[in-house]
Amino acid sequence: MKIAIIGAGIAGLACATRLHGGGHAVSVFDKGRGPGGRMATRRVATPAGDVAFDHGAQYFTVHHPDFAEAVRAWAMAGVVAPWPAAGDGAWVGTPGMCAVVGAMAEGLSVQWHRRVESIRRVGQSWMVDPVSEMLFDAVVVAIPAEQAAPLLDPHDPVMAATARACPSAPCWTAMVAFDRRIALAADTVRDAGILGWAARNSAKPGRGDGEAWVLQATPQWSRDHLEDSADSVVAALVSALAGVVDAPLPDPIVQIAHRWRYARATATRHGALWNGVTRIGAAGDWLLGARVESAWRSGRMLAARIIAEA
Repeated sequence: MKIAIIGAGIAGLACATRLHGGGHAVSVFDKGRGPGGRMATRRVATPAGDVAFDHGAQYFTVHHPDFAEAVRAWAMAGVVAPWPAAGDGAWVGTPGMCAVVGAMAEGLSVQWHRRVESIRRVGQSWMVDPVSEMLFDAVVVAIPAEQAAPLLDPHDPVMAATARACPSAPCWTAMVAFDRRIALAADTVRDAGILGWAARNSAKPGRGDGEAWVLQATPQWSRDHLEDSADSVVAALVSALAGVVDAPLPDPIVQIAHRWRYARATATRHGALWNGVTRIGAAGDWLLGARVESAWRSGRMLAARIIAEA
């Protein structure tokens, strides 16, 4: 079959990889400018040199044997490495979290900077507007639940309702670099006031020199301040970091805020959704669990169902 996949995150690419391996022709469309999504890495030039920030997912863990096999292959390829500072069994992409998505996209037909606004039926086929004039035999929606629901609604209201029942918590994130190491021995901070997480990103494997920090607010603070200005958010998060450091912070040389409206999904246990009559499906962490591994497994589950029914 010719299959369109909307979303080139972990779920969409895991689904695409398995479908491609099963002999199907897969076209993946993503609104982003390149690999990343919530596995994003941003690189910034500073007076002290280039620094990188993993401002989405900070690390991932491995539980399921199938995902463990995939991670072993990524490790052998130099795409991931352990990061003990985040806990036993924590892994990160190298040289950035986006490396995982980049590696998964290799060998697939992925079109970046293609925002799908709607999907529509043409006879027994599908079109994805306005990004392609091709007719597809099936379509997979592999984006956050809040974005998936409007696409699904005209064609499968039950599937759309499942998506609407899985709201995501937002997350305000600050990317902050300093010209010297701050007075904190640990490379991570958890649950410190409004900080749900803070990490010395430059301490991750393969990141190079510099003192780069990623500061992520708690879900509740992010909800309460969702429409605040970026400057005020950065100031609040840097102040929270200063509260756990033993000496005054040096003046930042980079301060950037990013608002994730859909950061951590409220997950169901469906695994994946598939309508074999109309040939439309959905995959994502919101269908299994709020983890990188869950998104990967959801995509693989959906691909297996499609292959079984093809």
